[in-house]
Amino acid sequence: MIFRSTYSKPILLAGNGIRTSGAVRLLHEFANKTNIPVLTTMNGVDLAQDDLHIGFIGTHGNRVANMIINECDVIISIGARLGIRQAGRNAKNFAPQADLIRCDIDEYELSRNIKDDERKYHSDARDFLQMLLAEDIPDYSAWKNKCIEAKRLLESYDKQPGNKAVEKISSLLPADPVVAVDVGMNQCWCAQSLHLKGYNGRIHISGGYGTMGCGLPFAIGSSIATGNGKAFCITGDGGFQMNIQELETVKRENLPVKIFILDNHVLGKISETQYFEHEGRFAATALSGGYTVPDFCRIAEAYGIRAVKLDTYERLDDFRDMIDDEQPCLFDITLPEESFLTPKIKFETGRMRPELDEGIVEKVRNVLKG
Repeated sequence: MIFRSTYSKPILLAGNGIRTSGAVRLLHEFANKTNIPVLTTMNGVDLAQDDLHIGFIGTHGNRVANMIINECDVIISIGARLGIRQAGRNAKNFAPQADLIRCDIDEYELSRNIKDDERKYHSDARDFLQMLLAEDIPDYSAWKNKCIEAKRLLESYDKQPGNKAVEKISSLLPADPVVAVDVGMNQCWCAQSLHLKGYNGRIHISGGYGTMGCGLPFAIGSSIATGNGKAFCITGDGGFQMNIQELETVKRENLPVKIFILDNHVLGKISETQYFEHEGRFAATALSGGYTVPDFCRIAEAYGIRAVKLDTYERLDDFRDMIDDEQPCLFDITLPEESFLTPKIKFETGRMRPELDEGIVEKVRNVLKG
């Protein structure tokens, strides 16, 4: 018996190992059968979308997801590495009130302890989910509703311009889209705020590899792999310049790749560190430090690809026809230079920045404690 009926606040933590094992359908079946809330890692962020979506955990994870981790009484972690960006510098503080059940096919990942008393299953994710589905697990709708209420209470916080731009893009995408995401701030904004309609969409993300410039090649490969199907690319001004020449591939093969550049004119994650930790002394990350951005629209047009410069993401509504048709296009969306990533768990303290008013924090905790 894996699951104990004495638990009242269980969480299923879904990692990308579920997808590589071909167990996505089983995950959805388990979630719908038990109503146990599903949180994800960044690499597995597309495993729980639509009405299953609550958030992902970790350094730049959704605040509500990290707060739920602190309040739950058991975590069933499947195919998730639980590295330092998920469990924190001091893993002993991870999920302080919860038992931990870990399933991983990699015995060497299981060889390190997150908790001294954790229960480990060296198993394929598919086999493990089938075992869970065979158990008599109660319905946890009441607990799931508390998690959804906590998410609602926090939905107006931690919203940077990048998050709002990604939410706008999300609202214009079809059901079950294929989205390729580059590395940098845009990757974190997408992991936080890109909510897909349907259960079968994909968010191709490089995760810990940090392969800056991967967004456009990912989108090209996705389109070709689906018979020249439609693919959406969300990238930043820095990452896009690293493989900008692949616009020729998009045009030559007439691939319906829709490119959204979140253009804040800085190399975001590094410039953010220089802003907060080095008193704004920018080195090769902002205009004042020697970093510049070209006119992306003119470059796209030189390749024969339609392009639009937008001074705000709100104007995307005016270009629904371009987003919906079968031809490639590019949107250069201006964001403020000071567009940061929030929340962020500080490595030194384990606390989320920025800290919210204690009143709203206490209200969320009370909901989760129930």
